[in-house]
Amino acid sequence: MLAEMPEVSELHPVPDAHVPVLVFKLCGVSIDLLYANLAHVVIPDDLDLSQDSILHNVDEQAVSSLNGCRVTDQILRLVPNIPSFRTILRFMRYWGNRRGVYSNVIGFLGGINWAILVARLCQLYPNASPSMLISRFFRVYSQWKWPNPVTLCHIEEGPLGLPVWDPRRNFRDRGHQMSMITPAYPCMNSSYNVSTNTRYLMVQEFTRGYEICRAIDENRATWDDLFEPYPFFELYRNYLEVGITARNEDDLRNWKGWVESPLRTLVLKFERYTHEMLLAHPHPRDFSDGSRSLHSFYFMGLWRKETAQPQEPEQFDIR
Repeated sequence: MLAEMPEVSELHPVPDAHVPVLVFKLCGVSIDLLYANLAHVVIPDDLDLSQDSILHNVDEQAVSSLNGCRVTDQILRLVPNIPSFRTILRFMRYWGNRRGVYSNVIGFLGGINWAILVARLCQLYPNASPSMLISRFFRVYSQWKWPNPVTLCHIEEGPLGLPVWDPRRNFRDRGHQMSMITPAYPCMNSSYNVSTNTRYLMVQEFTRGYEICRAIDENRATWDDLFEPYPFFELYRNYLEVGITARNEDDLRNWKGWVESPLRTLVLKFERYTHEMLLAHPHPRDFSDGSRSLHSFYFMGLWRKETAQPQEPEQFDIR
């Protein structure tokens, strides 16, 4: 149906993803349409997704898909001032894009992560103005004792026996670097992609944001200073380039989508195999070269950790 609509372009189904999704553009606007398979003969128009009973007899993929809607609805129930929440969220998402820390796939934060952080702040300061909330956002999260979780409500065990985030019981949950727990059952860590390195880079950015907000209060800076683009290609001596090429546009889109996810694993391998001495800073978006059709590029800045004792720098073979 979508393929036959003239308003739809770049239609790309990803049925094998952790959450099955249709990626496309509608009138030029990028949309991720989640898919869930329910044990219903007919789907009624007034179906209430907030009821836990909706999760009966569905597989793990469907639980993840349904949680997208369930978490969004629950967040709006839990914030004291919805217009203020939406204003701050738009601000922070725009800021995250400008400063290169907006990408769940690469290991930074995605839309739901920003929503949880902003919602928690709105709960902490229910009567604060948006400008004050922005300054508080940077102050609170630059000083947050990670990996202590950011939660919007009590984590419920729930009636269906589905696994919920619990580092005391689940060994895998203990390794999470920057936990932001979804408020709808089953509660999960929405930011499990964050690594030691990407967390460090984000805390650096939150600290920078707080310093600029203090300067704004003292009339030494303006809001525009917050949105200065991140100078990614000026910061490092060495960069790793990942080139992606294909025979046609459809193949390139599919191949690029497949390559993008393992890039996060590559960042983790830099950390692991060099004992965190050589770290990679991934740029969250891809680039294209007008002179070479059907080519895309991802870049990572490579930087060596400073040690207390000056020593001969170790050589790393990254082949």
